[in-house]
Amino acid sequence: MGWIGTGVMGAAMCAHMIEAGHPVTVHSRTRARAEPLLSRGAVWADSPAEVAARSDVIFTIVGFPADVREVVLGPRGALGRIRTDAILVDMTTSEPSLAREIHAAARARGAWALDAPVSGGDVGAISATLSIMVGGDASVLERVRPLLARLGRTIVLQGDAGAGQHTKMVNQTLIAANMVGVCEALLYARRAGLDPLRVIASVGGGAASSWAIHQLGPKIAARDFAPGFYVEHFVKDMGIALREAKRMGLALPGLELAERLYRELPPLGHGRSGTQALVLALERLAQSEESDLYPPRK
Repeated sequence: MGWIGTGVMGAAMCAHMIEAGHPVTVHSRTRARAEPLLSRGAVWADSPAEVAARSDVIFTIVGFPADVREVVLGPRGALGRIRTDAILVDMTTSEPSLAREIHAAARARGAWALDAPVSGGDVGAISATLSIMVGGDASVLERVRPLLARLGRTIVLQGDAGAGQHTKMVNQTLIAANMVGVCEALLYARRAGLDPLRVIASVGGGAASSWAIHQLGPKIAARDFAPGFYVEHFVKDMGIALREAKRMGLALPGLELAERLYRELPPLGHGRSGTQALVLALERLAQSEESDLYPPRK
């Protein structure tokens, strides 16, 4: 098995494969990021192509579509040396059109590709409870399903190549609107003199319950902006969703608002903060006293 990408989520996901006893060949942009996996038995490869040459199944989870293109289709990319009938599973949140391009390029080489982005953040990656949204051939998914089951509890084939990425855009659209609501609600709670954690205990047990209020609400209350999922990656995802929506003739004003608010954060030094840092943009917008009490932290 091959693994390309050892970021916040990729490292935890790859570790599950090692723990399950699978021999893993790993590559990342910097070897230092892979050292914890190497110390547990993974073998280093100097390029994505070398990973593919040694593997029947190759997983990729990197940052941006340009990174996917480089590690899969680039001069030293995985498809350059992929084995016949091998399977490449891209778990990056990327562009549906790129997923289709990769699928076609893999088939031209006698191999297979699935787009399989995930939802659940670092918590889901660590606990192996991710939701995995798959685009590609059903028979190919069944070949790798036992491996995906090491990473997540929900594994659903959504359709042909690119359908997994489209489903992830649905997921990110839902999250974007929810995060605005969570941050605004907790700003309201604090301004009203309420204890945010007590508020979360109440509203989290009713119709307003969501993953974000339970997982990120306490972090917002604690001013903890450590990343489970980077702001800059979420901005990328929302941009993809908005471009796809425009192509399909859809207006998504809620997503447009969330994307505008999130774009305020990287200039403030929070591009690599967690998505809960949205509260800082909303505080600035409202000229809230909260910003004076709790200045943005880098």
